[in-house]
Amino acid sequence: MGTVVDDAAAAEFHEFFEAHYAELSRLAHLLTGEADAADDLAADALLALWHRWDRVRNADHPVAYARGVVANLARTRIRSAVRERRRIALFWAPRGGGYAVDDPDVSTIVDVQGALRRLPFRKRACVVLRHAFDLSERDTSLVLGISVGTVKSQTSRAVAELQRLLGPDTPAAQVQVAVAAQRDGGRH
Repeated sequence: MGTVVDDAAAAEFHEFFEAHYAELSRLAHLLTGEADAADDLAADALLALWHRWDRVRNADHPVAYARGVVANLARTRIRSAVRERRRIALFWAPRGGGYAVDDPDVSTIVDVQGALRRLPFRKRACVVLRHAFDLSERDTSLVLGISVGTVKSQTSRAVAELQRLLGPDTPAAQVQVAVAAQRDGGRH
């Protein structure tokens, strides 16, 4: 049986969960590009927060902490998937040197989610947090555990890379608007 403090903590966590679960799930979806995994990652992040709730609830920025947990879980998932693909490729590769396979041709029209998936994780995280979640450079740096200067440079480079992927005639402002539109429409 819990004490009053435990019940208060549980109520606070429940309120936090209700207020931020959908946002954390959208963040996971935009970072991984996997709609099916997004809910699982958000739930895993919230479970991790629950286990440390006494520290999290007293943190200066609990939502930033939660976003950081989602970002770390997404990074781990992406790295695991890359390792698995490499293992499969090695297993199916011809023995004795074989031949090198070039990357497949990229279609000329790339949607925003596809373009986001092609960015390295840090660039993707910076542009998603800055433009889809409208976080300040400072808040983004808190979430990712990097400097504000790194956020600025990674976001700028990410927008330039998205412009290249989306087509040479795509202005940076249009890329930013397209990424921002993913916040609510990223699940469709």
